[in-house]
Parts: sequence; structure tokens; C-alpha cells
Amino acid sequence: MSGLNLIRAVGIDADDTLWHNETIFEASHRRFCELLSHHHPADTVERALYEVEMANLEHFGYGIKGFALSAIETAVKLTEGRISGEEIAEILAVAKSMVAHPVELLDGVRETLEALRPHFPLILITKGDLRDQERKLERSGLADLFAGVSIVSEKTVTAYRRVVETCGVAPEQFLMIGNSPKSDILPVIELGGHAVHVPYHLTWEHEQADDARLDHPRVHRVVSVREVPGLLGLNGAEGKPS
Repeated sequence: MSGLNLIRAVGIDADDTLWHNETIFEASHRRFCELLSHHHPADTVERALYEVEMANLEHFGYGIKGFALSAIETAVKLTEGRISGEEIAEILAVAKSMVAHPVELLDGVRETLEALRPHFPLILITKGDLRDQERKLERSGLADLFAGVSIVSEKTVTAYRRVVETCGVAPEQFLMIGNSPKSDILPVIELGGHAVHVPYHLTWEHEQADDARLDHPRVHRVVSVREVPGLLGLNGAEGKPS
């Protein structure tokens, strides 16, 4: 089991691990590009938006609010200030539709959490806007399955160390499950823990990492989150030890 028999606490990412998120942002990016299509080609708009988002991370962080503010700034920049109030209102409408979007769980999520919960304290570890992440967790219907929730501005080694210390376990006894190599996998490995990489079909450019860095004995790759209980030596829907 490559050291997984030592696991005493499990952390789980939220966006694109428990529920769909990047698909919502991708659709909103397309709508934004269409809005500015009479000013610039879509690839120009998309690249400009990404650059502004990266520059604004320090100011606005991750999430829908940061996207909306960066989109407005990008529109002002690309139109040299000629963007209309009506067009800005459309950008805000896109952001509000993102907030109102239903939370859609990924396949097998609830069953997996229910199988793990009797054996490990489950900690939700996510980054982004506090209010938005709390809202999604409440709407997901999964809140009661977690022993703790940690919403951070950035998933760093230091942030994970705090979670591990709060759980009262050593790093090698901690397992993180997530889709983002940059946020969910590499910092945990650097800390000394284990990580399960569950790929999502879309990955934001900022969250990508060289696949070679994932070739580590404490990185465990699966196709579906449904495989995690078996990876940890649990068998069946009830998660009974095998």
C-alpha cells in the first residue's frame, strides 16, 4: 500500500474534486470573449484576461468576485476605456449567474465520503472566496460528512502543515485528495504527506504542473474518486476493512 496503511487523516479538495467548478468558469470565459468579440479575437481576449487575473490574485484572490473584477479591468484595457455601462452590466450578470449556478456533485463523491468517514476524520481543504465556498458546501449536502473545514487564500506547505497539526497527526499520516497538481498534490508531497491525484477533464492553466513532478512514490493516481476507499484498504460500499 506504499505507506497508505499509516494514514490517520484525510484532506479533500472541493472544486472539481467534489463538485463541478471549472466548467462554469470556462463557460463564463466564453461569454466574456463573445461580449468583446467586436473588439478583439477570442484568443486575444482570453490571454489578456488570464494576465490580468494573475496580476490581481494578490489583490482579489481566487473565485467569482476576482474573475468579475478582472474581467471588467480587462474589458476597460482592451477597449481603451470605451466599454459601455451596458457591457459592464452584462459582465456583472455573468458573475451573478455563476454564483446562482447549482452545485453538481461529481460521480461517486457521496458514496466515497460515506465509505471513508467511519475510518478517518475528513477535512475539506479549499481555497477561494470564503462566502462562495461556504455557500457551495451548504448547497452540496455534504457538510455533515466533514470533521473540519479549512478555507485558505492559497494552498501552500504552511497551510497544509497547519491542517495536519490541527488533526494531531504526523505529515506521513496525512492524505490529500484533489484534482490540482499545483494546489492539492505537490505542497502535500513537499510536506511529507501522501496525495491522491483525481484528474478533472479541465484544469485551469494556473493550476497545471509538469507531469514529471507527479512521478513520486507518495503520489497515487486514480481515474475516479470511487477508487480511493480500495486504495486505503477498504472494501465495499460501507468501506469495511479488506
